[in-house]
Amino acid sequence: MTALNSDYTGCSIMIYDKTNTHSGSSVVTQHNKDTQKIVVEEAPSSLKVGDSCRILILSSPKPCEYQGRMISENPKTIIVIHHGREREGRGAVRYSIKSPAFIENLICASRAYRLHSPLEVELINISKSGVRFRSQYYSLLDGDRFQMRMKINNIEKLLIADVVNHMDIDAETSEYGCRFLIGSEKVV
Repeated sequence: MTALNSDYTGCSIMIYDKTNTHSGSSVVTQHNKDTQKIVVEEAPSSLKVGDSCRILILSSPKPCEYQGRMISENPKTIIVIHHGREREGRGAVRYSIKSPAFIENLICASRAYRLHSPLEVELINISKSGVRFRSQYYSLLDGDRFQMRMKINNIEKLLIADVVNHMDIDAETSEYGCRFLIGSEKVV
C-alpha cells in the first residue's frame, strides 16, 4: 500500500508556505482518499484560500510530505493534496521544528538500556525519514539506536531511530542526525 492510499485522519500535520517557512501545525480531522482532500482542525492564519503549501503528515509507518493548495468549503478548512508529490527515499526535505522530545531507551553496542529518567533533547528539524536534535551532556555514537517520545499537536509519538551522524557543537552540546526505522512509530 502506498502512502497516497493511506488514511491520514487523526494524524498531526505541519504546514509550510511556499518558501518552506513553518506556518502552523494542526490535526487532520477528515481525509477523502478519492479526491485527496484533507480537512484540518485549524489552518494557519498566514495562508489564504488558493495559496500553495507544503505539508508534512506525521503518519505511520513514517511521515509523508506533499505539495498542496488551501481551498475553503465553509466552515471547514481543506487542503487538496496533489498526486505525485510524495517524496520517497533519501533526500527528504527537512522542516524546522523547535520542540522538546525525550529519549527513553538506548541500544548501544547491541545491548539495550532502559533509562532511569528520560533524556530531554531539543528537536531542530524533522522529515518523513528522520529527525535532527540537539542535546547537552549526552554521548551517542553513530549507529546507536534509541526510542524517542515527541509531542506534536497534543499527540504523542513514540519512534525508534538510529544515529546516522553527529557533530559536537562545543564541550557540552552535540547535534545528532537520525533515521527513523520503518514501522517503528506508534501513537501512545
